[in-house]
Formats: sequence, structure tokens, C-alpha cells
Amino acid sequence: MKIGHTDINASAITFGAMPIGGGTWWSGSDDKVSIDTIHRAYDLGINTIDTAPIYGLGHSEEVVGKAIAGQRDKYVISTKATFDWDTGEGRFWHEVDGHKVYVAHGYKDIIKDCENSLKRLGTDYIDIYYTHNPVRDPAWLEKYPVEDTVRALMDLKKAGKIRCIGSSNVDPEHIEAYMACGCEIDIIQRKYTILARGVEENILPICEKYGMTFHAYAPIERGLLTGTVTKDRVVPPGDAREDQAWWAPDKLPHAIDFVDGLKDICEEYHCTQTDLAIAFIRHNRPYVNVIYGARKIKHLEAGAATVNVTLRDDTVAEIRRRAEELEAKYGG
Repeated sequence: MKIGHTDINASAITFGAMPIGGGTWWSGSDDKVSIDTIHRAYDLGINTIDTAPIYGLGHSEEVVGKAIAGQRDKYVISTKATFDWDTGEGRFWHEVDGHKVYVAHGYKDIIKDCENSLKRLGTDYIDIYYTHNPVRDPAWLEKYPVEDTVRALMDLKKAGKIRCIGSSNVDPEHIEAYMACGCEIDIIQRKYTILARGVEENILPICEKYGMTFHAYAPIERGLLTGTVTKDRVVPPGDAREDQAWWAPDKLPHAIDFVDGLKDICEEYHCTQTDLAIAFIRHNRPYVNVIYGARKIKHLEAGAATVNVTLRDDTVAEIRRRAEELEAKYGG
């Protein structure tokens, strides 16, 4: 599929490189295994990789850089600006693995972020470059005007250091503000799952309106929708799932019952719960690109063929009905 109005030819499934960053968020990552998994992804037709400096505080980008070394032209790489650590610059976000993380959207900050990412990735250009989060606080908006953020992104694009511009975790007003400043946005990234469907009301329509690609992350709710999680699962402090609503101890058992309850639909379509979860968010939306995170080949292969599952409208409606019933009883 093409990304937005560009000529970037990306696979419909993107390899999500957040888990390979390791650290407290995703403990137990093995770099060699991660690199082998990225190579296996390419063999399966997945040429697109999504990463960010914050994933393992640069480690994910470094591992991706090692994986694509000597074959950069085969891959479509997306990464992000605005998060940095131990700089004392910008708004303090929180501490990660003993480092203080800050968010800054200034012109110089974004240029610096891009240069750092280029070094870690071992490349001289980035295909898709996101601002990781928008400025929401009015006080910080005075310090970091949208015009400065957009100018940095456009200058990077004119210089050939990035091929297209994206925005991550934004709301419609942020997208409109960027575009009002002349920003050429081709892709929007937000979470979208069976159990987190808010983007259907406000973000997907704006993507359709402007011909943007939608980059859906966490499609399987960080593993919850795979059907492999048990009710006695305990999320350790600092884990990437710690702040996810359906992973909370009081909600997890009910979410697992919901996932187990989808087996009848899986049997009908001869697919797994992972296939079903991804097929749901791709349903009738050719502009949706799905980020599937993996750090082991067996996990990758479990979701790599999901583009082959096509659901009927009545099936999607039934899945939605069950999800709404769950949410009505236990919240989301």
C-alpha cells in the first residue's frame, strides 16, 4: 500500500519495534533474536518497521539499524521526534530506567532528534517521521508554537532527511493546526483495537477527508487479544502494560473471558484471535496500516498472515456488540 499521497510502498502490516527496545517496559529482549525476527518479517513480506527513540532509550533504533545494515533500500523505516532524555530541555515526562525523559517540540529539538535517530539507525534518511505527541498544555504551546514544529519538519523534508511527515497520538484539532501551518501530513498514528475504538469517531474520518494513511498501533492490546494470556497473569511494575486499562487486575479476567468468547467466530473463519483482532481494524479501510509488535519469530509468524482474513459486515457488527457489552459491564 502507498503511504498517504507519497510514493512510499509499504507493507500493509508494519513490524512494531517497541518490544525489542527492552528495558523495564519490555524485559527479556535478545538483540540477536530481534534482528533475526526483523529479517524473517521481510521474508514474509513485511518491509516496514516502526520504532522511536523512547523505545529502550535509543536501543530499539540501534537494533533496527543493525538489522537493516547493508540493505537499507529494502525497508521503509518510521521513527519519531520530541522525546529525549537527560537533557533538562522541555517538559519533564517521567523517569525511565533511571533516566529523566523530556518532551520538546522546538525547531532545534526536532532537528537534533532527527540527527540522533539517523545515527542510531545507521542511515541518511528516514521514510516516515512522526512527532510522537502533540503539545496540549497552552503554557507549553507558547514555548513551542506549532509553526516552529512544522518548520522543522518541512525543512527536514526539503533537505531529504525525511520522506514524509506523520503525527502520533494527535487529536483532530492538532492535525488541523499542523496543516494550517503548511505541514504536509501523510500519516496519522494512534492506538486502535477491538477494545479501544475511539479513533473511529474522530481520527479515521479526518484521514479519509485528507487522504492520509492511518497507522494503527497496539492492535492486539499488547498481547491481550491473542488468546494466550491467563487470568493469573501479573503485570510487573514499569511494564508497558501497566497503564493499559484492560490489563488492570480488576478488568483482566473479564477481558480474557471476552477474548475466549471469540473462539466461535475464529472457528468460522479458520483463524486465530490475533488474526481476528487485526482483521477487525482493517475491515473495509484500505488506508489502515497495522503495526504488529514482535520480538520473536514465533510471535511474528502468529500475526504475519492476518491480511488474508476478511470479515463480513455482520461479523464485525457482532464483535462490536460483544465489546460494547463488555465495556458496559466493566468499563474500558
